[in-house]
Amino acid sequence: MKPVDQEAQRLVTRRTLMLGGGQLVLFGALASRLYYLQVVEADKYRLLSRDNQFNLELLPPIRGRILDRNGLALADNQDKFRVELVSEQTGDVMSVLTKLRSIITIPDYDVRRVLREVKRKRGFVPVTVVENLGRAEISRVAANTPYLPGVKIEVGHGRYYPFAAQAVHVTGYVAAVSESELTGDPVLELPDFRIGKSGIEKRLDLAMRGTAGQRQVEVNAIGRIIRKLPGQPGQPGADTTLTLDMRLQRLAHRRLEQGTATWVPADDPRALKAMEAASPMVRRHLAGRDEIPIDAKGRAKPPESGGVVVMDIHTGAILALVSAPGFDPNKFSGGLSVNDWEELLSNPRAPLTNKAIAGQYSPGSTFKMVVCLAALEAGVASAGTRMFCKGHIDVGDSRFHCWQKHGHGALDMIGAIERSCDVYLYELAKKVGIDRINAMAQRFGLGALTDIDLGGERRGLMPSREWKLATQGTRWQVGETLNTGIGQGFVLTTPLQLATMTARLANGGLAVKPHLVTPAETTPDDPAEVPGLAIAPAHLAVIAKGMAAVTTGPLGTARRAAIGRDNWEMAGKTGTVQVKRITLAERQAGILRNEDRPWRDRDHSLFVGFAPIDEPRYAAAVVVEHGGSGSSMAAPIARDILLGALQLDPLSRTTAGRAAPDQPDKA
Repeated sequence: MKPVDQEAQRLVTRRTLMLGGGQLVLFGALASRLYYLQVVEADKYRLLSRDNQFNLELLPPIRGRILDRNGLALADNQDKFRVELVSEQTGDVMSVLTKLRSIITIPDYDVRRVLREVKRKRGFVPVTVVENLGRAEISRVAANTPYLPGVKIEVGHGRYYPFAAQAVHVTGYVAAVSESELTGDPVLELPDFRIGKSGIEKRLDLAMRGTAGQRQVEVNAIGRIIRKLPGQPGQPGADTTLTLDMRLQRLAHRRLEQGTATWVPADDPRALKAMEAASPMVRRHLAGRDEIPIDAKGRAKPPESGGVVVMDIHTGAILALVSAPGFDPNKFSGGLSVNDWEELLSNPRAPLTNKAIAGQYSPGSTFKMVVCLAALEAGVASAGTRMFCKGHIDVGDSRFHCWQKHGHGALDMIGAIERSCDVYLYELAKKVGIDRINAMAQRFGLGALTDIDLGGERRGLMPSREWKLATQGTRWQVGETLNTGIGQGFVLTTPLQLATMTARLANGGLAVKPHLVTPAETTPDDPAEVPGLAIAPAHLAVIAKGMAAVTTGPLGTARRAAIGRDNWEMAGKTGTVQVKRITLAERQAGILRNEDRPWRDRDHSLFVGFAPIDEPRYAAAVVVEHGGSGSSMAAPIARDILLGALQLDPLSRTTAGRAAPDQPDKA
């Protein structure tokens, strides 16, 4: 072999060996890696494989109920049916939807939504067609499932409020979680999960949510669920027991809405005739009602608007808390339509506002007891102090009128409360001064938050010299003291504050605080250690005597609203608050009566009271927005509600000889 050929052969052999060695190294590295993955790391990848095969699914917990003091459910859970569609099993989706629409109502926008979701999701993923169906609708779908390929019925749980508008401002409502409310808790991201948005539902939301359960579902490589495995059930939310008595709550709500009208069945000829003659606004307010309020002239009228609070004067337990008009919270649970939401927002009677705790009103003459107490405690007047009312009082260049045009004549303090004399209170307020009036009002909880177990409470306003200087930059004037003396001017209170004030007047001057939620360690009626207001019992007795004279005295402003039963009689105080000042032109034109003015310009009607007089236990405050005279509107409402409380006796005092509650159907 030539030297050149030998050199070439050696070169090829060297390269062959190098290439073979390189391949050996590569295969060795690959074998080592395979050994590492399949042997050393076997457990790790076995776990990852299992995790890819089994997904964790959260199970929403059952929400705790809201119960009244007798265990009656005000917010409960019920089965919620929905219809779903699986497109890969359906074939022609539109054809199946058309058949389904012949069985149940499916709006056009839901059809469009379903078609969009079918295109966006995988064929095996269910798409919700319609939810919140009743049992009758679900039965029709179930009977036709052989002709509806890919359609299936699913059952979940939904919130249900059996008393709807009658208790909505206490219970509140639940709705879907908004993006701003997501906290990272995965249960909040479940499609059907609902959280509290108002009322007790919001205040105690975390306690009533409970704890989500878990289960594993086996899926294939593309995510299709093959089977669901047993898991751990969630922990149901805690039930919440309220001090409310739903029997009294319903009575108070119905009686407030009734006002001075009479309830007539909607299919009664009188109601049909009245509705035919009513304005579109009135018909809109009364649409869908089983009964229609008809006034003395046979006209349909909207239900009254306002607030009512009834409480135990010794413990502060709230037995009824009413705000009218209300709304149906069940619509929020299932998803409120845009039209329904706009209707609620545009309603001039503000159904979304809880008027019992957030409605701010001048207290009018219901404030006069506070001024009288301030005078008694300061020693500037006594029960026997007499003043003469000639119908007005002049202070500087201003004249302040009494509601009684020609005056009341000579009166003592009891008579001034009985007949609600403004001039007497003007004179008294001028002697006492705004500082003492303000201090006494604060002792009775006016102009301050009560810290009730509900969100959205407003504090009202009890004016002072410092407040006016800070907010308006001007000094306090004597005329403003006179206006404050009759509960007008700057003074603002809520029905809850007025009920608290009345309870403290009736219980001997104890600073009870209102509450709705029953403490876990007590029963609703357990008296607590309540601090006193340090007011002389003799002075409180004077006020109680004056309030008793309002309903039982021969000249009392609410004598026509007396209960009229021995040992059951109520004591109280009327209030009529001017909303709009009547101009001279209106006076000359004779536009003086409430019913002659637009609804928004009419006076507010108020009444506060307690019963029975001799052994007080129940206190009530009633505010009827633009209802007119306190004696003709609010006082009869309060009478019927306090009478109902005595008959129902929610505090279980004694039921001997007591009848069922009177039906407040007659004006």
